[in-house]
Amino acid sequence: MSQKPENELEEVIRRDGRYPLEAFAFLHEGLARAVKEMYGQESEKPGPRHVDGRQLCRSLRQEALERWGLLAPAVLARWNIRATLDFGQMVYLLVNNNLMQKTDTDSLEDFRDVYPFETAFRPGSVFHCQ
Repeated sequence: MSQKPENELEEVIRRDGRYPLEAFAFLHEGLARAVKEMYGQESEKPGPRHVDGRQLCRSLRQEALERWGLLAPAVLARWNIRATLDFGQMVYLLVNNNLMQKTDTDSLEDFRDVYPFETAFRPGSVFHCQ
């Protein structure tokens, strides 16, 4: 995410109203995880790092499972996140307000149906992310 003042980020999120601030904090932490998984030690060096929508969704799933286990779907639903496309809606809210960047090949569609929320957080669920 960009280095814009925090109050600008909060204002954009509040004005939009679909997802709470806590959901964006979770998104930020999932993004950091995705970058670390993708770039390893290189992720700590200054400079831009890119992950695509599917990579971000997979990292957010892992983060949710580690944090909340069986409660992950309930926590995410409380934040109005019920599908991977919601993660994309959050990202593109930031992109459209110049608080996050995308590449020319990135699309909101990259976030659609990455995994089924109905089963993604169940114990022992095995599936392949598309």
